[in-house]
Amino acid sequence: MELRRVVVTGLGALTPIGNSVSEYWNNLVDGVSGAGPITRFDASKFKTQFACELKNFNPEDYFDRKEARKFDRCSQFGVVCADQAVLDAGFDMAVLDLDRVGVIWASGIGGLETFAAEVTAFALGDGTPRFNPFFIPKMISDITAGHISMKYGFHGPNFATVSACASSANALVDAFNYIRLGKADVFVAGGSEAAITTVGVGGFNGLHALSTRNEDPATASRPFDKDRDGFVMGEGAGALIFEELGHALARGAKIYGEIVGGGLSADAYHMTAPHPEGLGAILAMRTALADAGIGITDIDHINTHGTSTPAGDIAEPKAIVSLFGEHAYKVNINSTKSMTGHLLGAAGAVESIATLLAVMNDLIPPTINHFTDDPEIAPLNFTFGKAQHRVVNYALSNTFGFGGHNATVIFTKYKA
Repeated sequence: MELRRVVVTGLGALTPIGNSVSEYWNNLVDGVSGAGPITRFDASKFKTQFACELKNFNPEDYFDRKEARKFDRCSQFGVVCADQAVLDAGFDMAVLDLDRVGVIWASGIGGLETFAAEVTAFALGDGTPRFNPFFIPKMISDITAGHISMKYGFHGPNFATVSACASSANALVDAFNYIRLGKADVFVAGGSEAAITTVGVGGFNGLHALSTRNEDPATASRPFDKDRDGFVMGEGAGALIFEELGHALARGAKIYGEIVGGGLSADAYHMTAPHPEGLGAILAMRTALADAGIGITDIDHINTHGTSTPAGDIAEPKAIVSLFGEHAYKVNINSTKSMTGHLLGAAGAVESIATLLAVMNDLIPPTINHFTDDPEIAPLNFTFGKAQHRVVNYALSNTFGFGGHNATVIFTKYKA
């Protein structure tokens, strides 16, 4: 069977450096850091006392007070972000076949704030099991996909993907495949995360995964820098509207670009560490290239996973050099996380938006906070310090997660 083409017709973003797609993109290009002291709880006794929090987000700007209490912060982000993307796509709901519109929404952790609050309240009580009736539906990772479908009456395939930090990239690959196989015409795909909580920060501190550069949060996320000391936690959401090309053209939709390939793999190596030679990453990228029907020399830009962790920032460049060879040195590489921090399960969607806009604008946002070269990392063009203009026909975005989950997506300019 002939696979159908899939284009992107709507975007939504809630990020630590902007609560809209345009604000997010402009701050990426300008190299703005989203990191600062944690305000959501007293972090003075924590090893890490800073994060990339979402700014100026008031749920009562989007939900009435009673409704807002039924949503964990993770779901609030998701519903608001998906709404941005749906409105951006400009659907005529009166003629849209709602049975052919699906939702795949990801979260690596789900309603962590709700879970922690309910368990803490029980632990501090007298042992009587008084739990909020909304505890379970607020907490479970799939509920945001359900809320998005209920808001619009979308009856197509509806589920969540959970693969740690690769979760929303997984959602994009799944949505891409459903549409090109003819099982739906439109998908709302993306992810949200809201793990800047006592248990989230405390848990990742226990893993020694977070930066502890409390004296200088703005420069703490240092992908590929010799002195990197862990990732900076972020929160927010990213949403993309994927649409079958003919369906988009028939309604005169604006088209941001086209998704042409997706690759998934497993390291099968370690609970939290990447394979040191990046074997799983190589397989995911190679699979995505084959899926897109292109070669390594077609790639102009790679948006890396680039978390600022000691091991991860060595393994991924190794994988890139191993797969791309000499062409690796001709590619503009960057790490969005140097500015947004790590949005965990939402990272893949948020970074795919950046990758797509790099293709659309022929402009690569920088990797900020680079001070010292690491001799263990190949001297690739990491776009340090300042955005760079270049023609970007094909761009690749990598997202990797605890458990050895790897996901790669490839975008290109739309051509009739």
